[in-house]
Amino acid sequence: MSNSSAEDQSTYGVERHSIDYVSSAERHGQVRDQGPFWFTVNFQFMSVSLGFVGPAMGLSLGWTTLAAALGIIVGTIFMAFHATQGPIMGLPQMVQSRAQFGYRGVILPLSATLVNFIGFNVVCALLIMGGLHDLFGWDRNAVLIGIAISTALLAFYGYDWMHRVVKLLFWTSLPLFAILSVAIVIGLVPHGPVHQLHFNAVAFGVEFATCASYNLNLAVYVSDYSRYLKRDTPAAQIVGFVFIGAISSAIWLIALGAWLTTRLGLADPMIAISRAGNAQLSGYGTVIAIDSVLLMFAMIAMTSYSGMLTLATWLDSIRPVTPTLTIRAILIGVITLLWVGATLAAGENAINALMVLLTILLYLLVPWTAVNLVDYFFVRHGHYAIKDLFRADGIYGSWGWRGLFAYILGWIVIVPFAALPGIYVGPIAKTMHGIDIAWLVSLVTSGLFYYLASLSFSPESEQAAIAASELELEGRLRTSAQSIAWEQSQRLQVPQGVAIR
Repeated sequence: MSNSSAEDQSTYGVERHSIDYVSSAERHGQVRDQGPFWFTVNFQFMSVSLGFVGPAMGLSLGWTTLAAALGIIVGTIFMAFHATQGPIMGLPQMVQSRAQFGYRGVILPLSATLVNFIGFNVVCALLIMGGLHDLFGWDRNAVLIGIAISTALLAFYGYDWMHRVVKLLFWTSLPLFAILSVAIVIGLVPHGPVHQLHFNAVAFGVEFATCASYNLNLAVYVSDYSRYLKRDTPAAQIVGFVFIGAISSAIWLIALGAWLTTRLGLADPMIAISRAGNAQLSGYGTVIAIDSVLLMFAMIAMTSYSGMLTLATWLDSIRPVTPTLTIRAILIGVITLLWVGATLAAGENAINALMVLLTILLYLLVPWTAVNLVDYFFVRHGHYAIKDLFRADGIYGSWGWRGLFAYILGWIVIVPFAALPGIYVGPIAKTMHGIDIAWLVSLVTSGLFYYLASLSFSPESEQAAIAASELELEGRLRTSAQSIAWEQSQRLQVPQGVAIR
């Protein structure tokens, strides 16, 4: 695909790329835009909802904010380093995982990732449905249908449109929440007596794990939204912009949520935001609530888009898939039907669902992030044969035993340490009074096992395949550049008798 046609599609039409490689000629965008982008992704009332988790278990405002901040920072560290893979690889996040798990073996983490995407959209939808029903009396199912159609459409249009919508929401949302937060700080929002909550080790651990999972959840698709950046984009800049953007909005709104629930005594984040805003100016809180819904629309669309990429990778690992707009539409439709069906089957208590879901997702994703980052930074040092990632008989093989063993081992060690209040508490977690360190044990175990198992691996053995892959990609780049020059010459309106030099 030529650069000019890529620009036409990003401006007027649907993104053509799916799980395929994005050539250097088609790269565009600025690394600084990653900061506002990931800031806005977390700038919605799911973040506010996380501030309700600790107080619901008896944790005070201060301790909830501290646990949340630490959890967000830890989760974002891993997420931000995954973002560096996008510009280097030019591929969606989970395609790159074939290097660790194999062409077919990657189906295992892909399946866990699909559960992650569907579950995340279910909780988002529950929060929107419940909030709009309580605020305006809107029918829940009608809201669900509206969410499904609008988000599927945005997901279909893809990468550039997603960035445009998120950038617009950044500038509309920032002043709304800033004014509300300042009003709270200077005491303009009236509230009832403060609930007497204290430190609770179990609640602190749950709040920490839930918030760590919140941004770690973004790791499975962070490169989906950085893969169009120039290949020579400095890694430190990507990490810095993604990290600052993702942590600042999340910590801000989680602290806001903790204040709302402990001071206003409300259990629904949308109602709480609306009431606090309306206390300053009639209708102001309603505007913030509606803006928050729009932000969550964008979040669901992003998850559906990445779900489409993940499902395409899953299918391609069984039988090669040629990316077309028809395939794109079908896969987005499948993802949408799955999360809508799961939403209809779920209960209405979104806060409890959020707490349990994010803890489970943390368990699912931690072994993957450990294996992926250890391989990228410590084993292969960012050097991969791109074309072999799309071949079952390539250098990465069908089954990557190191990655699969490390991943499964990461799951196994979680069992005795797991702490899901009301569902399951492992024997070791019981001796620790329900404090959850399962994710940490899994992270260390999977990462260490993969690193030790890779000591017998020689990166030099892949150099020939990497060189061949780069040569093929460079050949495509030259062909693409020639196509660009031809198309541009056809567009020039040259007066008769004037020579072009």
